Amino acid sequence: MHDGTHVLAGECTMVFDGSREREQRGDVVVLVKPDNTVLVHDADGYQPVAWLTRADSVTVESGTVVARDGDELLRVVTHDEHGRGRYPASVAGVPIGDCPDCPGTLVRADGAVSCTDCDARYGLPDDASVTGRRCGDCDLPTVRAERGRAFEVCLDRECDSLDERVKTAFDREWTCPECESDLRILRRGGLIAGCERYPDCDTGFSLPAGVIIDDCDCGLPVFETATGWRCLDARCDQSRAADAD
Repeated sequence: MHDGTHVLAGECTMVFDGSREREQRGDVVVLVKPDNTVLVHDADGYQPVAWLTRADSVTVESGTVVARDGDELLRVVTHDEHGRGRYPASVAGVPIGDCPDCPGTLVRADGAVSCTDCDARYGLPDDASVTGRRCGDCDLPTVRAERGRAFEVCLDRECDSLDERVKTAFDREWTCPECESDLRILRRGGLIAGCERYPDCDTGFSLPAGVIIDDCDCGLPVFETATGWRCLDARCDQSRAADAD
């Protein structure tokens, strides 16, 4: 996302071949984004008059832009060029602090934290909140996430793993209701409490985002979540009763 955005302004002809065949001409601004999205804007409104989203290929040369995506083709030919340039581009999001590796700013957007100036990018748990504090080891911001209890961990999972913190806290803490073996904390897509006898016993429960407040009658823990309380086993009668309330 740091290869830059091409900007071309001029009197152009736009020809689109494919699902919406048409030819247009006018004084426009053409944007070619780093993800190969091509947008052509005229003087009216905020919507482009021609576009191709995340094209398979884009070429920009001699005032001509050609974008292809399967059977779709957008060609922009400049007759009278007013100006052109190539400028830095990054993800835009909510600023959460300075990047420790460069002069850029860390921003939160699309389930991740990215730097506006370098290639740094860190995934976030869905429910994570930024604490405003910094990791003592790498100086990145710390985040807070609830998985049975509240954990404050480094933004960089390689520096401080939420998975390992949850595993240390709850691995073998609960018993499988089907075979009475220990439930292990595992990552299978998301974090789960899964039976140690897998695949002989395939019992497993997704760990909800919340804190443990009690024990359910079924023997598993009860979590307080953003939508109310629920048993670790979402199919438990008491979880269904809570949903009904």
